[in-house]
Amino acid sequence: MWSTRSSGLVVLQASLLILRYAATTSAIGVNYGTIANNLPKPAEVANFLKTKTTIDAIKLFDANPEILRAFANTNISVTVSVGNGDIPALVQLPAAKNWVAANIVPFYPSTKIIRVVVGNEIMQSANKDWIYNLVPAMKSINNALIEAGIKDIKISTPNTLGFLGVSEPPSAGKFREGYDKDIIAPMLEFLRETKSAFMINPYPYFNYADSISDYILFKPNKGVYDPNTRITYSNMFDAQMDSVYSAMRALGYSDVPIVVAETGWPSAGDPRESSATVDNAASFNWNLIQKVNSGKGTPLMPNKQFETYIFALFNENQKPGATSERNFGLFKPDFTPVYDAGVMLNGAGAKTQPQPQPTDKKFCVPRPNTNPQSLQGNLDWVCSQGIDCAPIQPGGSCFEPNTLWSHAQYAMNAYYALKGRRDDNDCDFKQTALLTTNNPSYGSCVYA
Repeated sequence: MWSTRSSGLVVLQASLLILRYAATTSAIGVNYGTIANNLPKPAEVANFLKTKTTIDAIKLFDANPEILRAFANTNISVTVSVGNGDIPALVQLPAAKNWVAANIVPFYPSTKIIRVVVGNEIMQSANKDWIYNLVPAMKSINNALIEAGIKDIKISTPNTLGFLGVSEPPSAGKFREGYDKDIIAPMLEFLRETKSAFMINPYPYFNYADSISDYILFKPNKGVYDPNTRITYSNMFDAQMDSVYSAMRALGYSDVPIVVAETGWPSAGDPRESSATVDNAASFNWNLIQKVNSGKGTPLMPNKQFETYIFALFNENQKPGATSERNFGLFKPDFTPVYDAGVMLNGAGAKTQPQPQPTDKKFCVPRPNTNPQSLQGNLDWVCSQGIDCAPIQPGGSCFEPNTLWSHAQYAMNAYYALKGRRDDNDCDFKQTALLTTNNPSYGSCVYA
């Protein structure tokens, strides 16, 4: 065994000297909702996000001027929204120009506005006046921005997955007939022409069932098989993303990028909302953030890092509906984390360790946002210590996704496991690693 491992190691080390991965930046933002009477002032929020978290993007559900002023000169990216009811009027260019003059021009570029989203989940509204004026309004606002001399703010609109007529298996995804060619195709054409992104709101939470809880929460499970592609999906988020991608591909727009405008999990709910717990919320959001920042992508969109906005920044105590609607926040109004989702900065700028999940086994993983040089150094060092790195060589069970993050994570945990998991210092790696009880295994890639 030793001689075989050593000979394989020489090949791997040689390849590591040649192969260096591109830097990966955080792709995680938050939805900043304000349906509450106890939230901190926007200036306090801006300072908190900038100095205490790794969150570098927010998405608003309006164009609140106080928030836009507060985020000036923070370098935090901001997405603003047009109200659903404003859509029909904004089809007319004069109205669109007035909207841009009132809501964008006074704040840009001091506030890093990167996108205007027109409405929210319009396809699910059943309001035909909004639906059939949606794409014309998007074009009108884009033209108004250009006339104002602003050419780097993109236009899009968030969509629920209810616009899919077929969603299973993922490879067979198709948009609902009628809307596919009349609304979705023209929208995708506009997004392609303007180099903007198709925005979706995938929520595995709303499909929760005890029988598939591990599949939904990114925990080890037997997976769900797609017979068309012979791919076994290890989590519902990937399956939902690939269903949308397949629907886009069926219309000829697989090249348009996808942004996750909303996703999340509530930490509390009514008695009938048994899945709305702190443990489930922590598990889903922690694993989601790890996955997104890893750049693994999905089976049909490998090696991609999707810009993703967690819903939501705060618990909002005045939201109507079930208790869960008021408990999607990562933070309480006093900035106390509801749970650790891995977005807080520690004194040295590292994210904190997640809350333990109900398991005795610990795994060693990189701290989110560890720089590529440190990851590469950890990978090189571990594979020079007699650790079996064959699984992350080409053809190995953990080679895909072929990213630095994924390979370094496997190697760091393999070293920690070989040392017997007795000393936490074996998962230090110069303060670039942390211990988690969330098992990073996926598909046929099993972590020791």
